Amino acid sequence: MTRLGLTGGIGMGKSTAAELLAKRGAKVSDSDQLARELVEPGQPALAEIAGAFGDDVLQEDGSLDRAKMAALVFNDSTAREKLEGILHPRIREAWQARLDGWAAAGEQLAVAVIPLLFETRAEANFDRTVCVACSPEAQRERLRERGWSDDQISSRLEAQMAVDEKMKRSDHVVWTDGTIEAHAAQWDALLSSWDVEA
Repeated sequence: MTRLGLTGGIGMGKSTAAELLAKRGAKVSDSDQLARELVEPGQPALAEIAGAFGDDVLQEDGSLDRAKMAALVFNDSTAREKLEGILHPRIREAWQARLDGWAAAGEQLAVAVIPLLFETRAEANFDRTVCVACSPEAQRERLRERGWSDDQISSRLEAQMAVDEKMKRSDHVVWTDGTIEAHAAQWDALLSSWDVEA
């Protein structure tokens, strides 16, 4: 089984890439989704987060107040490191278990979508790494369409490794400025060159 680590900057097309790969038969594990599952009420990670940051980060129903947590960690690197210390080992354990399960089941291609692939030094776990990227202008426009302010966008971008660096470290780059068809065609070419029958 080919293990593919998929990364890229926020708003650059990772989710679209994951959908395109899933349509081509790949098994996909999304780290953002795993993170959401790990902080559901009753999960040990949520209790640990509340212990570290106080009950102020919880909503009345006991669930995590994502907006408050994001505002906190993206303006305070120490807080962000504390949150990552709670979540990242659990996220890694979860996607590793999924990939191992798919390998045991005889799957041909498994994809782990990991925004902080290089920041968490996870690249050694993969046969190939791909960075999806677009122009800074397209990235900011996409994030504005999500309702983000320019300040929110800047704080998120400053918290991540520069996309140029992610592109340099990756085995391949898929450019997403163009149409969905152009994006898909790049994946078809890559999968063909790898001789992967997803």
